[in-house]
Amino acid sequence: MGMTLTEKILARSSGRQDVKPGETVWANIDVLMTHDVCGPPTIGIFHEQFGKQAKVWDREKVVIIPDHYIFTQDEKARRNVETLRGFAAEQQLPYYYDVGTERYKGVCHIALAEEGHTRPGEVLLGTDSHTCTAGAFGEFATGVGNTEAAFAMGTGKLWLRVPPTLRFVFDGTLPPYLMAKDLILTVIGTIGVDGGTYRALEFDGEGVYSLGMEERMTLVNMTIEAGGKNGLINPDQVTISHVKAKTKKPFQPLTRDADATYEKEYRFDCRKLEPAVAKPASPDNHATARSVAKTKLDRAYLGSCTGGKITDFVAAAKIMRKQRVKVNTFVVPATTEIAKGMETQKVEGETLKSIFEAAGCVIGPPSCGACLGGPLDTLGRLNEPMVCISSTSRNFPGRMGDKRAQVYLASPLTVAASAVRGEITDPREFLS
Repeated sequence: MGMTLTEKILARSSGRQDVKPGETVWANIDVLMTHDVCGPPTIGIFHEQFGKQAKVWDREKVVIIPDHYIFTQDEKARRNVETLRGFAAEQQLPYYYDVGTERYKGVCHIALAEEGHTRPGEVLLGTDSHTCTAGAFGEFATGVGNTEAAFAMGTGKLWLRVPPTLRFVFDGTLPPYLMAKDLILTVIGTIGVDGGTYRALEFDGEGVYSLGMEERMTLVNMTIEAGGKNGLINPDQVTISHVKAKTKKPFQPLTRDADATYEKEYRFDCRKLEPAVAKPASPDNHATARSVAKTKLDRAYLGSCTGGKITDFVAAAKIMRKQRVKVNTFVVPATTEIAKGMETQKVEGETLKSIFEAAGCVIGPPSCGACLGGPLDTLGRLNEPMVCISSTSRNFPGRMGDKRAQVYLASPLTVAASAVRGEITDPREFLS
């Protein structure tokens, strides 16, 4: 019997010839990432269990990226960053991307890819549920708790149960009005927020392989919203070329076996799919943009690891160019690299930044921004029950601030069209 990609990676990582779903293995960790929310407690547990003078198992494999609560005067948030800073100095960590310096990056999941820390065939752990984003590069990437991270920090290993795999195949060419966000919202709407619980979600088909790496990251990013342990796409030449441009470190891609066994397979015809929306207050509250059209909005938001990349902004700019938004619209690049790209990347001869500014949008600093409504003085607090359409990943009550706020999730195309109209709008009305 052949193995799925997840099984092959965990087999190699644990030094075994093969593994099966349900088995538990000691996996060797290639990269451990943490940030300003979970980093301090992880560090605390690490020193508590391994000793005050303990050193991480491999300082080349620990990556620390502050990104959540950084543009704030909140005392506790600032203390978290100071803890990370002290630990990075103590351990002489080469991959600490400190806020307030030239090394500052932004959203950890996008920064990992930009800095070449996401490599096919490897095992990546992170103290953040959206760590599964890195599965777009053909690796096993999953979020872990602080205690698990602390153990891995000291030993370089973690006890992992091999998940069964669900396969999602998108047949046919992707129409210009669909984006990866539409595909994953369709998947979550099909299986529910618990339909992938402790399972690997593997994405396949022409519709998937036609996507660039940024869009593939969006697709895999929201695996966790279906309860998935990890999500991933078998690496192809697009993957290999992208990673080689980011790192000189060697890596060995793996691909699934032709006779791999899946728990279940789902197939979708891209030509029959419509722009999707997740209605409040769950990512699986699926609807088409057309079915909720004319829902009045107070705010629109473009940003986060799911919707704050160059590809996302190019899509939005195509609609916003020579238009004015009718509601407060925020554009928040995921990283500093993307922020710089907004000043050079053009649509019809105009830069992304100039298009958004001319449309009346507010451009925020690179970070997680309002995706996680954090300290009171960050953008994340709506402070009143607004109706918002967002390219972010979650719409639970309180996720972006006020618990009474109504948050609709959608693709950057749908968010942009809706911002221009002031009400939820199918982007096909703007695309010829």
